[in-house]
Amino acid sequence: MSLVVALVTLWKRPRTAAIAIAFALTLLLFCSNAWIAKSLVRSLEWQNLTPAQIPVAEAIVVLGGATKSAFFPRTTVDLSESGDRVIYAAQLYRQKRAPIIILSGGRIDWRGSGSPESADMATILTSIGIPSEAIIQEPESLNTYQNAVNVRKILESRGINQVLLVTSAMHMPRSLKIFQRQGINAIPAPTDFLVSEGELQELGNTPKAAILNLLPDTDNLHQFTSALKEYIGSLIYRLRGWL
Repeated sequence: MSLVVALVTLWKRPRTAAIAIAFALTLLLFCSNAWIAKSLVRSLEWQNLTPAQIPVAEAIVVLGGATKSAFFPRTTVDLSESGDRVIYAAQLYRQKRAPIIILSGGRIDWRGSGSPESADMATILTSIGIPSEAIIQEPESLNTYQNAVNVRKILESRGINQVLLVTSAMHMPRSLKIFQRQGINAIPAPTDFLVSEGELQELGNTPKAAILNLLPDTDNLHQFTSALKEYIGSLIYRLRGWL
């Protein structure tokens, strides 16, 4: 938006254009350097760390947002960047942390058509040996609030009181609060961490690294944007009474 302002005012108001360009450059440098981006991501991801000993629950709940449907040229369902949550749910099941896995997620039309995300996640899980009878699909949810509302109905119908909630670590703070607001006893089991202790140490382990991590980088910009989206989402959900 700042660059558009600069373009429109460049000829008649060059001072305004120069200010807009300077603001755009400052914003780019601020949002795309590793120090700022990883600090913002960490502020979300490290809020609900998994306990050393994961307790046994009655079900594992996995939120959608982790798959891409099997459209040409894909030969099968693909896992997206957030696909760790599907693999982690399988690991928890095999560790006998819960006897069933509830997969929650529909498919938003304008974000790729195809099968509901719950069906795609089920395809992945059964392909790696999770029995289909241990999987329950909830294919209607289109956002995190609907995930919680629809999963609560399944839990109530089956008399389930405690679940392990599996989603990306950055998404966990908002998800956990929404599920708890619905009266669900959810234990956070985050995965898909973008920032680890090792990555934080690498930021400044040498003077060269400290300087290079100040430079713009598209991955850092993406992480900053994703974290900012979570904070804005939490604010909107709170205003709507969902948190």
